[in-house]
Amino acid sequence: MQADEIWQELKREAENVARREPALSGLMNEVILQRHSLQEALSVRLSRKLAYHATPEGYLKEIFMEAFDQDPNLSKRVINDIQAVNERDPACPNALYPVLYFKGFQALTCYRIAHHLLIHEREDLAFYLQSLISEVFAVDIHPAAKIGSGILLDHATSFVAGETAVIEDDVSILHEVTLGGTGKEKGDRHPKVRHGVLIGAGAKLLGNIEIGQCAKIGAGSVVLTDIPAHSTAVGVPARVIGVASEDEPCRAMEHRFSNSES
Repeated sequence: MQADEIWQELKREAENVARREPALSGLMNEVILQRHSLQEALSVRLSRKLAYHATPEGYLKEIFMEAFDQDPNLSKRVINDIQAVNERDPACPNALYPVLYFKGFQALTCYRIAHHLLIHEREDLAFYLQSLISEVFAVDIHPAAKIGSGILLDHATSFVAGETAVIEDDVSILHEVTLGGTGKEKGDRHPKVRHGVLIGAGAKLLGNIEIGQCAKIGAGSVVLTDIPAHSTAVGVPARVIGVASEDEPCRAMEHRFSNSES
């Protein structure tokens, strides 16, 4: 789906909400119906959520809009994220929901701005934005972490990703997941999560380990070693119990294990 298609869907849904729920008509007008693009709508919505007296809402909106203008790939990643949420989350009826209501998508979009700021040598502002994201959304992603597109960060509360963490395209992650280090070591010290992976709620992935493409990590697992591609791993510490029964676990969103996996 292209940016204009997403934007037209958002406007149609916002008009519907404004008609059937007068209490939300102001929100629909402020965030969607009075805006000219998805980028402007996101900038308005997210700057309002993050604004503190030290950094006015209007200034934050300018920062977001400037980032979108400077890097067209930001918009592409955001659109892929919206589609991922819409396709994989059964609680998401349309594209409007992640933009207005889902903090996983919102926190991830804010991280993308912080990452943009960091690579454009605005380190102080990037880390300030990280601190606001952590306070507002209870999601702590280091601005230097590298995250692809088509990401579902479902529920998102207490998600942590460290400085050298890598998440490739099309990954689904539940709440209370940690991509962390194992101690005080410096350098490349955080997990690398490859394409198509599904990580269950509460899983802790620690150290410079690799989660192979289309692997599945069970809820509550503590992963300390590499997990091969297309494998299912579960436990404390996690061990491989079989081959993932889905071609792309990130899309199937099946957290139970079949007989062939166990």
